[in-house]
Amino acid sequence: MSDTKDAERFAMIASVWNSTARGLIAEMDLKIERADRKGVEIRMPFNPDFCLDEEKTVLHGGILTALLDSSFGLANFLVIDNIETMATLDLRVDYLRPAGSRADVIVFAECYRKTRHIAFGSGKVWFDTGDCAEVARGTATFALTGVDSG
Repeated sequence: MSDTKDAERFAMIASVWNSTARGLIAEMDLKIERADRKGVEIRMPFNPDFCLDEEKTVLHGGILTALLDSSFGLANFLVIDNIETMATLDLRVDYLRPAGSRADVIVFAECYRKTRHIAFGSGKVWFDTGDCAEVARGTATFALTGVDSG
């Protein structure tokens, strides 16, 4: 596929992904900063409602998990044609340090391998503070249906 066709396809998928966000994912107010076959980079603006502490600086781990899971889904859609449905089979998140900051959260997710029915993803999360120190890393596997066998 040409770079122009890829860019058009990615823009269309990203637009649909953004417009269909519901519930917690919609509340996250996610912004796609990059989306291509190499992966996605997504920004989540700081939201004090997602914090655990009174000072409103430490993000709940469930927010990071949901952010990774959703980002993996977008990464899968970008590299795998004709997915009808996708279900998370396994999701592992390693929390590397406390998620304490008032900065935006950045996540990178990629689909690094796919078979006819399974997709494998990896990703990382950090705060937009300049040091890019990872807060969490994640891996996931997804069951796929309707995938183009070509």
